[in-house]
Amino acid sequence: MLHQLSWKVGGQQGEGIESTGEIFSMAMNRLGYFLYGYRHFSSRIKGGHTNNKITVRPTEVRAIADDLDILVAFDQETIDVNYQELTNTGIILADAKFDPVKPEDSQAPLFAVPFTEIAAELGTSLMKNMVAIGATASLLNLEDAVFQNVVDDIFGRKGEEVVQKNMEAIAHGHQIMNELLGDRVGEWALAPADGKRRMFMIGNDAVALGALAAGTRFMAAYPITPASEIMEYLIKKLPKFGGAVIQTEDEIAAATMAIGANFGGVRSFTASAGPGLSLMMEAIGLSGMTEQPLVIVDTQRGGPSTGLPTKQEQSDLMAMLYGTHGEIPKVVIAPSTMEEAFFDTIQAFNIAEELQLPVILMTDLQLSLGKQSVEPFDYSKIDIRRGKIVTDELEEAADKAYFKRYKDTEDGVSPRVLPGTLHGIHHVTGVEHDETGKPSEATGNRQVQMDKRFRKLAHLKFEQPVYTNTPYDDADILLVGFNSTRGAIEEVRERLIAQGIKVNHAHIRLIHPFPSAEMAPLIAQAKKVIVVENNYTGQLANIMKMNVGGHDKIATITKYNGTPFLPGELENRVKELTR
Repeated sequence: MLHQLSWKVGGQQGEGIESTGEIFSMAMNRLGYFLYGYRHFSSRIKGGHTNNKITVRPTEVRAIADDLDILVAFDQETIDVNYQELTNTGIILADAKFDPVKPEDSQAPLFAVPFTEIAAELGTSLMKNMVAIGATASLLNLEDAVFQNVVDDIFGRKGEEVVQKNMEAIAHGHQIMNELLGDRVGEWALAPADGKRRMFMIGNDAVALGALAAGTRFMAAYPITPASEIMEYLIKKLPKFGGAVIQTEDEIAAATMAIGANFGGVRSFTASAGPGLSLMMEAIGLSGMTEQPLVIVDTQRGGPSTGLPTKQEQSDLMAMLYGTHGEIPKVVIAPSTMEEAFFDTIQAFNIAEELQLPVILMTDLQLSLGKQSVEPFDYSKIDIRRGKIVTDELEEAADKAYFKRYKDTEDGVSPRVLPGTLHGIHHVTGVEHDETGKPSEATGNRQVQMDKRFRKLAHLKFEQPVYTNTPYDDADILLVGFNSTRGAIEEVRERLIAQGIKVNHAHIRLIHPFPSAEMAPLIAQAKKVIVVENNYTGQLANIMKMNVGGHDKIATITKYNGTPFLPGELENRVKELTR
């Protein structure tokens, strides 16, 4: 039996590739297996090669597998593009309809299975993906009943006849594959799972659920890959809690709407990707100057300009830190797991209101759209902190002066009133202002207000700014990353330790203000520091050098071709740097 199975389905966009992977994944997840799935897709509605690679284990998995055990192909391009990933014991299942041809240098057996023909005989060729699921069940020695509740959930609303037809397609695929395999049935079976039920979700789901749990009741956003699922999730959920989602005309409107709603006292946010972040820069500055809370989720993708809308990259880092004109305090958070994405979203809202400033929650495409098994979140850990919102009745100032909304305080955070609060009237403007918000260009006032705003960062409360797995005081290597590189780094660390190399791992979760106090001793303990990131210029490594130093120790491993790191390639590149 296998401890790990890597399964991939591929074909043209629009012919059910995503649903095939979804049905297979849901069934395996419900059996208690851990899964990690990553989709390769084009930036178009229909057509173009797409595939979904899913790694399945009885134990936790957070990275894409290096190789492939089973390739399910609905067109020749899928075979030509992906066959080289197959292991020595790998297998290709291909739809007989397109007369599949095995590449000359492929050692994997190819079975031409009449997916489309069987589906058409049952009533519609659209069910060819269900026939493929049945064929997979034969390879894994799974009972058809394993897929029953998944089919019920997906097709139940269409009626019992549709459910039954899909189950028949699975049964036919299973039967014909049994005949083709002979005594090889079940050769790719997995070791048993624990049977425990877990959530199965993408990072965008975790962020959206975190926003809901944080008490957000308004989202303004413009659809953009790979952030749209956050909006789509909340369009369905927020109205049930008295909230609303507005699809705006652009990202400028989205950010300013979120600022306005926060000004009104409603926890609000927006989500976008790199192009949208560029449009929001002036609004981010407005949030900083007016000291209005603002949470922005940036799901990084390939850039610049339209770039690679559906591909992995981590190149927005410098833009998030330094993109606005002028200087404002801000916080940038980088979750690396589903659980962190959920709880860090809640932290983002708390920080935005406590410190009255913009908070950017950064993810990347792999984290946003990669789907995996997740242990249920512990909701008892949720803590809602709204900061210095004035709820008591205000007394009228003796001189009838406006409320000092921007009062110079010891911690830099001024009392905040909501619109309509008696005796709370004040100015709100994007120009420099005095304590009541009235415009002021006085040099002394400017210095006081700048000092006040930046003083807030010293009072930031953020749990675990750096995730560490650092057992060695004299590490040969310190591997550093952020966002979705964590899974690959964790696997590589285990492999290198097994080879006798002392490897520590630090994953930075708070990018700004940079956790220098936490990182400095880790860098000092290591003989070599290797920063792993999906961009060209090594942005995280440069930020580390700016804040901590260690120029003589820090090296980078970058990847910017639109694909995530695989553990095997990362292992090889680490070894190249340490020879």
